[in-house]
Amino acid sequence: MAVALPMESNPETMNKYLFKLGVPDKWRMVDVIGLEGEALTWVPRPVLAVILLFPLSDVYEQHRRDQENELLNKGLRAPKDVFHLKQVLSHVCGTIALVHSVANNTHNIELKDGLLKNYLRDAKGLDSSAKGALLENSEAILQAYKDIVYTETDNNAEANEIVNNHFVTFICKNGSLFELDGRKALPINHGPSSPETFLEDAAKVCRDFIAREPDNIGFNVVALVPAQ
Repeated sequence: MAVALPMESNPETMNKYLFKLGVPDKWRMVDVIGLEGEALTWVPRPVLAVILLFPLSDVYEQHRRDQENELLNKGLRAPKDVFHLKQVLSHVCGTIALVHSVANNTHNIELKDGLLKNYLRDAKGLDSSAKGALLENSEAILQAYKDIVYTETDNNAEANEIVNNHFVTFICKNGSLFELDGRKALPINHGPSSPETFLEDAAKVCRDFIAREPDNIGFNVVALVPAQ
């Protein structure tokens, strides 16, 4: 099995990976340098997805457990038209975040024949756990990122890196803002949104993540947007 490597929140590397997976170069990841006001106006539109990188911590784990328990106790289920997969491997959350970003925007992104298009075809109709297992067994997808990282660094240090960060994706689907986290049982519906307000709505939720851990500086945000 291909080794899953931790991903950095680096748009340049992410874009090389997306292109290798079959995403046309008319779409790309860019940094979101601020989560309020004018900084958000600098992000090209339309924004298809927002990815937040944050530190794994006891605060996050407790919030995740409480949130999951509340949703499951209400008997909520994942919307059928929201593509969500469960994380299996410890180092694969970056790949999952990118897959979540693209898979929920195939009506905008015309995928080329290749690794991701094949995966999405094979994942059709599967539940989130089965989708995660399928990704774990998609060696070519994991190997594609490994090839990029090793080409750029020319060493194998990343394979043994201790990962203390995690990625989640935000998308706008059917008038709602969804948080897609491979460590959570369900997509999290954060309320109404629209393509026009999506970035601002996602930024607000990102600020909530940061507010829960005001002493932590390990947050970063990128967005999937049209190439300029």
